[in-house]
Amino acid sequence: MTDVVLYDVADRVAIVTLNRPEARNALSAALRGALTAAIERADGDPDVDVVILTGADPAFCAGLDLKELGSGAHDVSAAARGDRSEPGPIPKIPKPVIGAVNGVAITGGFELALNCDFLIASEHARFADTHSRVGIMPGWGLTVLLAEAVGVRRARELSATGNFLDAETALAWGLVNHVVPHEQLLPTCRKLAADIVSNDQAGVRRILQTYDEGWQMTSADAWDLESRVSADWLRSGGAMSDQIEARRQAVMERGRAQTS
Repeated sequence: MTDVVLYDVADRVAIVTLNRPEARNALSAALRGALTAAIERADGDPDVDVVILTGADPAFCAGLDLKELGSGAHDVSAAARGDRSEPGPIPKIPKPVIGAVNGVAITGGFELALNCDFLIASEHARFADTHSRVGIMPGWGLTVLLAEAVGVRRARELSATGNFLDAETALAWGLVNHVVPHEQLLPTCRKLAADIVSNDQAGVRRILQTYDEGWQMTSADAWDLESRVSADWLRSGGAMSDQIEARRQAVMERGRAQTS
C-alpha cells in the first residue's frame, strides 16, 4: 500500500510530501493522521532544522476529502478541527516550515499552505477559498491568516467569490514570497532551507516565536515584547560574546558573496 505521506531527510531538512496524487492530495482521515505524525517526527528529530511541505504533482492539496466526508464515515466538525486538540491542520512547531506550493491549494489545502511560515510557489500554483461554495466554514485559521497575508479586503474578496488566484497575482498580493519555474520549486526551497540551517537554530526559533506572539498584539505591545525577548536573550547567554565577532565576519563574507 502506498504511503499517503512521504518523509525524507537530507542536509538537516525534512521534506514532507502529501502523496495522494490521484485525489489531488485531498486530506482524508488517513492523510491527516499521517501528516500530523510526519510534522511531529520532524519536530522531534535532532537531525532536522527545517521542514519543507509540498504535494505530489499535480496538486498541492485540494482540501478535505469531500467524498469521504460525504459518505458520512467521518464527522465534518472533527475533520475541520484536524482531529487534534490544538487549532490548525498541522501541529505548530518551533522549527520553520516552508510551504512549496506545486499546484492548486484549495479551501482546506489553502489553509494548510497558510499555516506554513512562508510560501514559495511554482508557476503552476493556484489558490482558492471555496468554503462558501461548498457550504462549509473555515476552521484552520483562514479568516485570520489570509487577512494577515494579503489584507482584509482582498481576503474578503477571495472568500466571498471563491475565485482562483494565480501564482503571479499571489506574489503581487504578498501571499507567496517567490514564484519559480515548476522544476525549480524544490531546489529553491532547499536553498532557502540551507540558508536557515546555516544560522544559529536557537536564534531562528526564538525570532519566529516572537513573530507568532507579536502579531496578535498592538504595535506598541509588540515593540515591548521584542525588547523583553532581546534583553532575556542577552541575559540567558543566547548571544555568546566569543562567537559574535566570528559570526559577524561570516555575515560580511556572505553578504559580499551574494552581491558579487
